[in-house]
Amino acid sequence: MENTRKFDLDLGTFAWGSFFILWGITEMFPSLPEGAGAIGIGIILVGLNLARLWKREPISGFTTTFGILALLLGVLQLSRPYLHLSFELPIFAILLLALGLIVLGGALKKK
Repeated sequence: MENTRKFDLDLGTFAWGSFFILWGITEMFPSLPEGAGAIGIGIILVGLNLARLWKREPISGFTTTFGILALLLGVLQLSRPYLHLSFELPIFAILLLALGLIVLGGALKKK
């Protein structure tokens, strides 16, 4: 049991380290396409939970959902020039609203 818990902490540490490295890269190179950072975060979070699932450990619904939403945000940001929308999508605001609803829904579900 102790080895399982230690492995879970190592996965989390690896994910956080990867997150900060990615964030640093996106800050250092502003020429990266808009949405690349969000896609990277989504891959890190979904990958973390896939690794937990593979190791038969409990996954986090919050980080899985956040990862999927980050992937969606990144894809929308990358495809914005190709969608030719006549208006600006408030993607970050939509993401925050969705996360808030997920957190509130989880809290209500527990009661």
